[in-house]
Amino acid sequence: MQTSMVKLFDTTLRDGSQSESISFSLEDKLHIAKKLDEFGIHYIEGGWPGSNPKDVLFFKKAKNENYKQAKIVAFGSTKHAKNKVEEDPNILALLEAETPAVSVFGKTWVFHVEKALRVTKQQNLDMIRESVAFLKANGKEVIFDAEHFFDGYKDDPDYALEALKVAESAGADVLVLCDTNGGSLTNEIAEIVREVKQNVSVPLGIHAHNDSGLAAANSLVAVQNGCVHVQGTINGYGERSGNANLCTVIPNLQLKAGYACIPSENMAKITALSHYVSEIANLVHPNNMPFVGKSAFAHKGGIHVSAVMRDSASYEHIKPETVGNKRRVLVSDLSGKSNIVFKADELGVDLESDTDKIPEIVQQLKQLEHEGYEFEAAEGSLELLIKKLKNEYRNYFTLQGFRILIEKNESDEIRSEATVRMIVNDQVEHTASEGVGPVNALDNALRKALINFYPEIDEMKLSDYKVRVINANAATSAKVRVLIESSDEKKTWNTVGVSENIIEASWQALTDSISYYLMKNRNGN
Repeated sequence: MQTSMVKLFDTTLRDGSQSESISFSLEDKLHIAKKLDEFGIHYIEGGWPGSNPKDVLFFKKAKNENYKQAKIVAFGSTKHAKNKVEEDPNILALLEAETPAVSVFGKTWVFHVEKALRVTKQQNLDMIRESVAFLKANGKEVIFDAEHFFDGYKDDPDYALEALKVAESAGADVLVLCDTNGGSLTNEIAEIVREVKQNVSVPLGIHAHNDSGLAAANSLVAVQNGCVHVQGTINGYGERSGNANLCTVIPNLQLKAGYACIPSENMAKITALSHYVSEIANLVHPNNMPFVGKSAFAHKGGIHVSAVMRDSASYEHIKPETVGNKRRVLVSDLSGKSNIVFKADELGVDLESDTDKIPEIVQQLKQLEHEGYEFEAAEGSLELLIKKLKNEYRNYFTLQGFRILIEKNESDEIRSEATVRMIVNDQVEHTASEGVGPVNALDNALRKALINFYPEIDEMKLSDYKVRVINANAATSAKVRVLIESSDEKKTWNTVGVSENIIEASWQALTDSISYYLMKNRNGN
């Protein structure tokens, strides 16, 4: 088992921000940098100070922050061929950032040297040498990013190696081999890293892009063949298909391959870090992301659940708590008895004394899911269903009828009004209310009918409302599923309704939400 240290270089704030859907504010970048430092990242690439004012300001602000152990890194290119290195604006911007380390990239692929830079091969080598040497002379730790290295090596290995040796002789502290186009296969990465290691003595790093879906695998195999420095981003954010996902790379290196990356006690924070960055980026967190995704340790098939209940190792490669995640058992038309027992226990519902009810619960669940219900995202409705089938549910109100009026006048103003007729505690309540739409009007009328009997419902609110068409080919007569998220100051719960009529589906989800809240508050369970 390996025990060597691997240094982590996070470029979420630079490469990650080049993702099509991401635009970090200055404050976003500062907040993320603090989280990365607390987690144990060694290098945090803050941006390119020569490219935009926001990055310049970030480095000014970052100088006043107290980082526990991370080094902030400024990124830039080698000098322009026509400039003296001491006068090159990009090189000077790296110095002005006043970071302890800089990451400077240079060309190692002859194709780019001649077609993109339009300089000679010797001029490119001189640009690398002068840039690295000047930055070292000014007291910087220099991380040399060998851009397009693997493509360059496959095209002209002698020149690609020569570019590395020039950077090494100029004083580079780390030589990072970049799969910039993300097109290299894992066996190619392994072979080339081994060959490079025989030709240079400076520590090697890997910077992999995910265009072939291999960035994490390529990063792992690069380390296993000699790299001691890994670059990537949180959640794999980055241009095109993204960068190597550090939330995948770090657990694999440390938990599977035995390398030391971060303090062991911090591994349980990686799921929270992943979700934190996705929230800051205002992006939906992918459920199926390895290690940190909501579905990473979710079990749906009944046979799987039965085995996991006996021994979690049967269908889990690690314990979810190791990475700060948790096991989830889903209920659906694939569910068996094991799912229901596990889920009921998770919800705090006793089924051990009602084992004869389990087949009925399973059958009812499968029938409802066949009709379009989805209880995986509506645990409030699921618990109500189980309680009702166990005869442990008190009916807090009964509908006699509701009516909704939608009126559009000549000035294009739309008015929604709902009336409901309920029986509450053996009393008939007949109320009406307006709202910004039909569902809001119905919600307001329902609350108006109940508030005198159950004043606590004033503490709950509808926090999210989603509508999903189930059978789109039925066009306007399609069945819809309504998912409602409700919350109070302490908790959040979800309920579901299904119907060909969106108002009826909404009514089901609304009444389930209120019934669930009353059940929890009045019964204390």
